[in-house]
Amino acid sequence: MNTHIREPAVAGTFYPADTATLQNEINYLLAEISTTTDTVPRAIIVPHAGYAYSGSVAASAYHTLLQYRDKIKKVVLLGPSHRVAVNGLALSNANFFATPLGNIPIDQTANKMLAHQRDVNLNEEAHLYEHSLEVHLPFLQTVLDDFLLVPIVVGDATPERVATVLEELITDDSTLCVTSTDLSHFHNYPTAQKQDRATSLSIVAMDYKKIGDKDACGRNPLNGVLCWAKIHHLKVTQLDVRNSGDTAGSMDRVVGYGSYLIS
Repeated sequence: MNTHIREPAVAGTFYPADTATLQNEINYLLAEISTTTDTVPRAIIVPHAGYAYSGSVAASAYHTLLQYRDKIKKVVLLGPSHRVAVNGLALSNANFFATPLGNIPIDQTANKMLAHQRDVNLNEEAHLYEHSLEVHLPFLQTVLDDFLLVPIVVGDATPERVATVLEELITDDSTLCVTSTDLSHFHNYPTAQKQDRATSLSIVAMDYKKIGDKDACGRNPLNGVLCWAKIHHLKVTQLDVRNSGDTAGSMDRVVGYGSYLIS
């Protein structure tokens, strides 16, 4: 059987391409966080900008996984498509996703299990250059022991459709869902703060019908995981909400970032 590896597309731009530099940066970001949780996380919601912009916000959610690194064996990774129009949900036919920290095996059994689901297709083009999934992989490789990955680019799909897929994939707390989204885009600082506060209230309340595409660029995967969490009577906790004006950008046109724990 030929081995197909999805190579990194944004190493060197969104995060360091050098292995040691990348590992040191992630270790530094995690060392700045003290967040813990007394139950195994069922899902986290994390931003997907370059590490200089959103890495510290993402780290607040990833830090909660460290104490359960040996318990989480599979990660379902959901993110929006930035480059390719996707009808439904796009799986990858790769055997591994690579980062400068090594290769992550793809759960082929999960792919086969989802093959019968409507609007779920193999679409390698959707994954080829997509950063919304890739930027999370080095964090996952650092905070978890060995795990299988189910990478899904979520396109035009309702929250209920996404929740149905998650229902099939997540059967116990050995499987974690990681949902990738940024919040508002390109407002001035006070406008973004106001809008992101409102969106965060909707996220914590699992009121996904209030979250539109101007509130979160990953609205579809975000609303899907919130729909799933609501069905299972889970709890969403806000960990950190900031924007690029707080981290590494100007105050004139900012992008919002939030991290949340679902337990």
